[in-house]
Amino acid sequence: MDADLILIFGFILTIASLGMLTGIVIHRSQIRADERKLELQAQVEQAKADQARFGNGDYSKMEERVRVLERIATDSNHALAAQIDELRALDAVEDKRETAS
Repeated sequence: MDADLILIFGFILTIASLGMLTGIVIHRSQIRADERKLELQAQVEQAKADQARFGNGDYSKMEERVRVLERIATDSNHALAAQIDELRALDAVEDKRETAS
């Protein structure tokens, strides 16, 4: 009888440990799914905030670029060449500062 009790007890322990392992695996996958869901919700909120910001007329950078393009199209070639040379000189100075840092 003692051998039968040991066999039954071993079987019950095996089933219980398999059940616990299955529960752990399911719980971990559920946690990962919840984390992914939160990340996606954060991305959706960020996209909505960006859309609302641009919907409210935050086009200042784009307007500035359009103004520069309009000036380029309407200015004389001599003034344009001088401005381009000035910008190149500024870029060269900034590059030297960044490499020196």
